Amino acid sequence: MPTHGIVVAVSRSSGHTMTKPNRDVIRLLPGLGIEGDAHLGETVKHRSRVARDPNQPNLRQVHLIHSELHDELRAAGFDLVPGQMGENITTRGVELLDLPAGARLHLGAGAVVEITGLRNPCGQLDRIQRGLMAATLASDDHGALVRKAGVMAIVLHGGEVRPGDLIHVDLPARPHRPLQPV
Repeated sequence: MPTHGIVVAVSRSSGHTMTKPNRDVIRLLPGLGIEGDAHLGETVKHRSRVARDPNQPNLRQVHLIHSELHDELRAAGFDLVPGQMGENITTRGVELLDLPAGARLHLGAGAVVEITGLRNPCGQLDRIQRGLMAATLASDDHGALVRKAGVMAIVLHGGEVRPGDLIHVDLPARPHRPLQPV
């Protein structure tokens, strides 16, 4: 598994919108998320999760999508740009979906995020383009559901992240836990 990659784009939105505008830089804050983003906080900010339990920890501070997914979706006829599917950080060269829970991504000069789980694709994707949600779901060889809409993370060490920044992956000690939706 490649242990290096690059940041393609960074995005944030102060409102609860699916699409997040691209920025020149985002600032990650330890234990909170991305400064100025609607999902910033120690407790969950996603509306559906807040409705169930507003006190649960925010395991979805940062949303990352691999740009290889955008390539795949473009080949299937979807017209997408970074940030459009709600991600904060768009990557290239890191197989995000194959990472185990607890993997750490070192972004740029000092920011570090820890992967907490998979993003569960939702119906809001179909508001971007019809059929997009289904296109982010697949089945593996055993018939199990595969979620392809990126991963979620928490911020361990803060710092600025920009397009072009390098990504270094540190895997946790074995045994590795596969990613589950968070």
